[in-house]
Amino acid sequence: MLKVLNQSNSVANHFLYEMRHIETQKDRAKFRNNLRRLGVVMAYEISKALSYTKAVVETPLDTMEVDLLAEQPVLISILRAALPFSDGFTEVFDQADVGFVGAYRMEEGAEIAVNFEYMASPAVEGRVVIVVDPMLATGKSIIESIDHLLNNGKPGHIHIAAAVAAPEGIDYISKMLKVEHTIWAGALDEKLNNKSYIVPGLGDAGDLCFGPKL
Repeated sequence: MLKVLNQSNSVANHFLYEMRHIETQKDRAKFRNNLRRLGVVMAYEISKALSYTKAVVETPLDTMEVDLLAEQPVLISILRAALPFSDGFTEVFDQADVGFVGAYRMEEGAEIAVNFEYMASPAVEGRVVIVVDPMLATGKSIIESIDHLLNNGKPGHIHIAAAVAAPEGIDYISKMLKVEHTIWAGALDEKLNNKSYIVPGLGDAGDLCFGPKL
């Protein structure tokens, strides 16, 4: 299942507009803050798809029944670009267990390979997991990360959250991921170019957040 935020009007479109704009991209703090705010909006949208349970709250005047999250999700952030995006999710799911994955793509000739270096994850067996990575291009780093995550158990459902996604990455994940899942994207862009970058995209989210890497 695929959910795309910018297919309906919301303030998320303003954040995406500024994140894409080549002039506002010169302001690193603004880019990070917009990515964080997009994370807040997306976490709110994902929260609508989670399970809830009845609880009773006592007000100064009476008691009433409310619906509360049955369980906080597990948040998995793919380093390094996901850090500001993930901050938005932890602002909403403020009691969630959080894990981190170090995975990045390497260009080897015409092929895109994924280098996996690090994982720190809580138990995920039977739980709702949200994998946070702002750019869903080929989908290979997400699949590689989830494959390692499955060593800690099989989640009940995986939500994959991206600021911008490409159709090729959506198709790859849908083909490769056998766990029940939903993909959430701020925007679904046109395609990947011959270097597997998203077009029109927004550039390298990690570099725009933190500066160029060697």
